[in-house]
Amino acid sequence: MTDQAPPAPTSTPSLSPPTLDLGVGGMTCASCVARVERALKKVPGVQDAAVNLATESVHLTFDAAQADMEQRVRRAVRNAGYEPRSLAAQEAAQQAQGPWAGFAPVAWGLLLSMPLVLPMLGDLLGQHWMLPPWAQWLLATPVQFWLGARFYKAGWHAAKALTGNMDLLVALGTSAGYGLSLWLWLTADVSHSAGHAPHLYFEASAVVITLVLLGKWLEARAKRQTTAAIRALHALRPEVAHLITRDGEVDVPLAEVMVGDRLVVRPGERIPVDGTLLEGQTQVDESMLTGEPLPVARSADGPEGSRLTGGSINGEGRIVLQVGAVGAETVLARIIRLVEDAQAAKAPIQRLVDQVAAVFVPVVLLLALATLLAWLWAGVGAETALIRAVAVLVIACPCALGLATPAAIMAGTGVAAQQGVLIKDAEALETAHRVDTVAFDKTGTLTVGRPRLTGFHVEQGVDADALLALLASVQSGSEHPLARAVLQAAQERGVAVAAPGAVRAVPGRGTEGEVAGRQLRVGSLRWMQELGVELSADMAAQAQALQAQGATVSALAEQDGAGTHLRALLAFGDEPKPGAREAIAALHARGIRCVMISGDNRGAAEAMARRLGLKPEEGEVLAEVLPGDKAAAVRQLQQGGRVVAMVGDGVNDAPALAAADVGLAMGNGTDVAMQAAGITLMRGDPALVAAALEISRRTVAKIRQNLFWAFAYNVAGIPLAALGYLNPVLAGAAMALSSVSVMTNALLLKKWRA
Repeated sequence: MTDQAPPAPTSTPSLSPPTLDLGVGGMTCASCVARVERALKKVPGVQDAAVNLATESVHLTFDAAQADMEQRVRRAVRNAGYEPRSLAAQEAAQQAQGPWAGFAPVAWGLLLSMPLVLPMLGDLLGQHWMLPPWAQWLLATPVQFWLGARFYKAGWHAAKALTGNMDLLVALGTSAGYGLSLWLWLTADVSHSAGHAPHLYFEASAVVITLVLLGKWLEARAKRQTTAAIRALHALRPEVAHLITRDGEVDVPLAEVMVGDRLVVRPGERIPVDGTLLEGQTQVDESMLTGEPLPVARSADGPEGSRLTGGSINGEGRIVLQVGAVGAETVLARIIRLVEDAQAAKAPIQRLVDQVAAVFVPVVLLLALATLLAWLWAGVGAETALIRAVAVLVIACPCALGLATPAAIMAGTGVAAQQGVLIKDAEALETAHRVDTVAFDKTGTLTVGRPRLTGFHVEQGVDADALLALLASVQSGSEHPLARAVLQAAQERGVAVAAPGAVRAVPGRGTEGEVAGRQLRVGSLRWMQELGVELSADMAAQAQALQAQGATVSALAEQDGAGTHLRALLAFGDEPKPGAREAIAALHARGIRCVMISGDNRGAAEAMARRLGLKPEEGEVLAEVLPGDKAAAVRQLQQGGRVVAMVGDGVNDAPALAAADVGLAMGNGTDVAMQAAGITLMRGDPALVAAALEISRRTVAKIRQNLFWAFAYNVAGIPLAALGYLNPVLAGAAMALSSVSVMTNALLLKKWRA
């Protein structure tokens, strides 16, 4: 029949190289990211390494032939000056952290720095509270060398690698301020008259370190909020399951549940794993998985109605299910894996940031040196010149540059997952906002995908029920929606279906097989023409009338010694999905062209298109497209520089999904389609297409906003510091504020709703 294809496999073997995910501790800015990536790409066998500053992790692909890869990667991370960590342990530690975790160093810094800052406030009130030099030194030294030890350690590793990072800038800047203060104090009896204490800068170095620590703590809190979506998905898995054994119900850990087990789920409990409903009926809340706010009915009768997904909430009924998938093979585990992979991936726009970060710190060091020399040449004195060079070092931190893109991607992919839009990779997220054409597969995407046999027209004198029995026998081994419609019609008429002989699917055309010694072929009218089957005038007129009414028309033919002869015409009717017309109207309102791709004859395709609000006269229908030609149809739509998104759900949609600039697979479709697509829509609602494009637009807007502010901050801040308008304390505050503002701006995406 039309768009006929062999049954889809439930999974496909992966030919992609193996991957490794590892936590990396101690990274502070975009320069650290570049350094870790360079170190890892030098490891033999590593094909690619993508480091994410926001998640403090690295995603690697490597040659499967290489042994001990994890050990060698860990060694490379440690040799680069950072701490390799287990991602599972890192995530567990983050989940166990309270809102004030990690605040102790900040508290100590505030406690020790406050007495150094208060005299500055007193000067504004006409009070002289200045502490003696020895007291300032006692307060500043623990901040500099105890709380600031992390900056010295990380800065030293960067210097050894002949690179720079935020820690090196902070260590150099605060050390210069501390050293200048110490030198002025120790030489005060020579350079200052008795009774006048020298002006020291201990408060500048201490406050800068404290402010940087405060900024990193606020940044860490914001990072935990960006990963909240992942933690919420993990929390959907219950700890135990109620297993049915010979001795009754037994509570067992979820890890011990196996495929084929029978489990009891009580009212209000979460369904532990994927399975099939065996007993009972209920309403299931799948909102955390699909974004669908209303519960869906599940009952033991019907293949779709009996499907249960782990992580959803059972409603009012006690049910018994048979386990179909456990562990990493469940839908929930695959969702978590998709979101984690997307958050770990690097968007194309990030490559520009990496290139800037690679040269940023050396350029800043040169600017600070130039500031020092310029002010010395201007004659302001070594003290003033050094303080202004310190301000340049402190304010020019690439933290915000490193966080701008990953923070927005994490927030965007997280909130999208909660609304039923799974973004597989960052490149799809970045590309989707540029889409100007959306191509939809018809069956199962824009239509319900459950067509019914609405007409069965046989030759005169032929027993319709007997012929329907033969037809159903040929179709009994096919998973095609039209084949299921034939079987349903045979069941409703009470027709017995015999086991067929050799049956073969002819992709894009139909099915042929032997039943009771008769050679039968059922498929599209186009295939009948290829076979040389002649339609009588009455049958041809009947076919045209059915097509004009919007029916999908197929034919049944029989081959004998005299050739292949028509035996019957079949008319199938399908209905548009609820909300499909509104979804297309919403895309049209955004100025996006919508095109329906169908294997149906042009009359049937155009009739359905008009019901959906499409305009065939404007080229919004591509009819009579064979499954193997869908990818070519997508490439045709891409001509002229158009950015095309393809939406589909079947095996035969996979090449088109891969050929499109962005592939969107319906979550109720096949695994093959979801593997080929960059974005998966967890419920079969066409309205989610516009939602996916919208979250892409908002996320890319946040990335651009973050990058603008990160660059603008440095472009404006460095000259102000070099010209003496910012002292080191204000520079430190501005540096901390830049990172926090980037994270806060990205977190605004969490308010988005589909």
